[in-house]
Amino acid sequence: MFLRNAFMSTFLRDLSVSLKGICSAVGPKQASCSALPSRLLSVLGTSGDTEGLRKPGIHPVRHYARAVRKKQEIQSQLSDLAPTLLKMDYAPIPLAQTANDVVKKLLTLELASHRDKLLLKEEQLIAKVQKHKTDRSSVEVRVAILTARIRNYQEHLQKHPKDKANKRRMLMSMDRRKKRLKFLRRTHYESFENVCQQLGITYTFPPQYYRRATRRWLAKKALCIKVYREVQKQRAAQRDKGREAEAPPV
Repeated sequence: MFLRNAFMSTFLRDLSVSLKGICSAVGPKQASCSALPSRLLSVLGTSGDTEGLRKPGIHPVRHYARAVRKKQEIQSQLSDLAPTLLKMDYAPIPLAQTANDVVKKLLTLELASHRDKLLLKEEQLIAKVQKHKTDRSSVEVRVAILTARIRNYQEHLQKHPKDKANKRRMLMSMDRRKKRLKFLRRTHYESFENVCQQLGITYTFPPQYYRRATRRWLAKKALCIKVYREVQKQRAAQRDKGREAEAPPV
């Protein structure tokens, strides 16, 4: 590291001396940035000043850095939860409402973990679509639970896009929800519409036929088409020969 800095300082000092000689040879009137080569201007900058090159440890600046793109932030589904709400375990207890401020901070969402907030959000989504108060196993309730988890995975992957494990879990949850919505649409269409409206789900119809177009599949398909055409040509030739043999002699 020391040798590299020493070499760079010596090189830049010699470069500044040579540039001064070029500027003095050109003359004071023409000693501007236009008189210097473009390669030297890229090292010196737009002003052509050589004073900064005398300082050791200063490297030429390269102007090819890309601008940082701002990521589109997804609004969290937990943002509408008020910090004064009680946790799900302490909500039915009437004594929690009359506790002092210190105890309430421990029982409310103000100091709650992300898991506690997610459980409360699941309960809110379940309350929108459940058939009765004790309904915990219907298709609508399962769709609500999967919806809360999928949105939680999406928020997590927005911050950590390289988390492959959670991405796999999100895709599996989306497949499960899609199967349940498909079943609900086929059996109870009114309930299906209500679930999509209450949970804000946009249902897209699956394709009738889908197959991944790999190179092997494309090559196999091209070979099958080629064989089919050759077989058709041979059958046509055999039919022509049969017709010629059956034809009466003239």
